Amino acid sequence: MAVIIVLGLVVLICGVFLVKRRNSFEFYGPKSYPFVGCMISFWKNQSRLCEWYTELLRDSPTQTMTIQRLGAITTVMTANPENVEHILKTRFENYPKGHTFNEILHDLLGNGIFNADGEPWRMQRKIASYEFNTKSLRNFIVDCVQAETTDRLLPLLEQACQSGSVLDFQDVLRRFSFDNICKVAFGMDPNCLDLSLPQSEFAEAMDVASYLSSKRARSVISLEWKLKRALNVGSEKTLAEAVRVVHKFARDIIDKRSVEGDLKPDLLSRFLQLTQGNFEEDCLRDIVVSFVLAGRDTTASALTWFFWLVSSHPEVEELIFNEVNKLKALSYEEMKGMEYLHAAIYESMRLFPPVRYDSKQALHDDYLPDGTFVKKGSRVTYHPYAMGRMDSIWGTDCMEFKPERWIKDGVFLPQRPFKYAVFQAGARMCLGKDMALIQMKYIAASVIRGFRLRVDPQHEGHCIPSLTASMKNGLPVVVEKRSS
Repeated sequence: MAVIIVLGLVVLICGVFLVKRRNSFEFYGPKSYPFVGCMISFWKNQSRLCEWYTELLRDSPTQTMTIQRLGAITTVMTANPENVEHILKTRFENYPKGHTFNEILHDLLGNGIFNADGEPWRMQRKIASYEFNTKSLRNFIVDCVQAETTDRLLPLLEQACQSGSVLDFQDVLRRFSFDNICKVAFGMDPNCLDLSLPQSEFAEAMDVASYLSSKRARSVISLEWKLKRALNVGSEKTLAEAVRVVHKFARDIIDKRSVEGDLKPDLLSRFLQLTQGNFEEDCLRDIVVSFVLAGRDTTASALTWFFWLVSSHPEVEELIFNEVNKLKALSYEEMKGMEYLHAAIYESMRLFPPVRYDSKQALHDDYLPDGTFVKKGSRVTYHPYAMGRMDSIWGTDCMEFKPERWIKDGVFLPQRPFKYAVFQAGARMCLGKDMALIQMKYIAASVIRGFRLRVDPQHEGHCIPSLTASMKNGLPVVVEKRSS
């Protein structure tokens, strides 16, 4: 009875607030009603939020909208590059991650670099920035990717080719990325790419925790998940159990590395050396979890959509093969000259970014460059997935997979990061960008040089809503050996 009374009061308070807000200024947004805002439309489109948001942003005169619904703070969402630059650079200090975002992901990510603000974020950023720019780390990353590709991935594809079996290539890529990030970040080898072995308990728990954490953000009423967490029931109980597995894995890694003491080339050892024990255990744990989320999930997601697109565009595959076939060896220096492959990877992430949207929270009242008012405390979201589908940004052929749009006079032509916000931009620009691109280019070049991956044309690329964009039902492929 008490819960019903509380919910009733919330409905009344939010309804009055929404009516007051609607009368305070004009805005573009989904169809709304008194008291509930756009909650009905939100509920109807819950299974396709990205597509729904994209449609609304495309129809907006400025590619920006304001969303108000019962049980959630006001959200300003944009696919306007000038607004993105304002949020991520010009007024960066006014748009931290904020309490709302931190609360949703805190159980999993704690105060790791993706979830932190202020001094905790600055300290992690400073150390990570220094390390990611060292030549020794780059060489270590290249060595790890080469070994995993040569010793495990290519023999696996050869075996699938000979047996004629169907591979879930998304699963293969996730296992590859997990092996690789564990080597690079922690100096350990879980050997997940051996398909005869079950998936890592930690990797499975990470999948569950990522999905259920993102589910909080999609709740029609946030009070729902908060009540479940307080009572430890349903999805929140499952999330808590998954997070315990994830955190135990992270603590075990930290304990092992701390006992060993000697300097190793992995990222965690570098962090421990530079901080000289100044980080608390929980902070190190959060750093470990953030490394895995960034190094495993995003790279595997980007490559899954890349191979799905390439499989249905044989002309693109042939151009990549011709470029790769000219190389004497797949070395770091040689790969830097692979302009068309670089363009194809960027083009696939334009259409299918690993992280489809990202949110901040306004510290003070503000106006975006297009005139949209942002009230203090509002959630502010920029939407790379929608931005890749805007005629106003990419032209009328924006829905086509055309690597050529990135090439001028045979050379890759980068775009402004606020137009192509796949790696974020400004002060929070992704530090692992170069590391991810090395891995993606090496895998793509190695696979396409030796094999063709055939995907059933009827296989639809639907996304599972999570922190990163995984493909629903995986990516089943038939592997064919490319003739010499």
